[in-house]
Amino acid sequence: MEPVLELAGVEKSYGEDVKALRGVDLAVERGELAAIVGPSGSGKSTLLTIIGSLERPTAGVVRIAGFDVAGSDDEELAALRARHIGFVFQEFFLLDALSATENVALGLLYSGVPAQERRSRAVTALERVGLGHRLGHWPNQLSGGERQRVAIARAIVGEPSVVLADEPTGNLDSQNGAQIMDLLWELHELGSTLVIVTHDHEIAESLPRQIEVRDGRVVRDSAHEHIVGVGS
Repeated sequence: MEPVLELAGVEKSYGEDVKALRGVDLAVERGELAAIVGPSGSGKSTLLTIIGSLERPTAGVVRIAGFDVAGSDDEELAALRARHIGFVFQEFFLLDALSATENVALGLLYSGVPAQERRSRAVTALERVGLGHRLGHWPNQLSGGERQRVAIARAIVGEPSVVLADEPTGNLDSQNGAQIMDLLWELHELGSTLVIVTHDHEIAESLPRQIEVRDGRVVRDSAHEHIVGVGS
């Protein structure tokens, strides 16, 4: 089966001096739940932006659901993200002037789905994350944990090939953070492919696969039996 995400020899440089990624090889299969872990400055956030097609690599190959990022123009990449990638961020990024349902429906805005169907699918997604009783609430009427659930519903409403979560528990207390991780596990068990970027080794070690990044390289991948050498 073709990987959902595939990176080969990926490098990312900013100017001549900053090399954020140095020859990353990585594949994520459909249905996986994986953590990308590493300290600040390790390159894990850059790796997320490359995987999410928010930036292009300086060198190497990136394929998302079989599509070559380097061979796609900006319009094609926008369509690729709309169809195949769901994003969850630490800061939630909900629009205060929209209800929970309207915020989730935004996840389908660029997918060509009619307005009535967008709303119906948004309601279904909110029910999946346990917020069927908060459909008309504004973000400022929701707790931090509930706002993150809305963000997750927005990420999954289009049934993407992969959900990318950047520090999804970073702005939450331990109880709400544990509930969000439980929810992500539930989505995984229902077949979703999830990649979670975190600096929290405890969260990473609780997941089926850990991909450790340091100095722009993958130095450990638990999907393989050996430790990947820093020079590889």
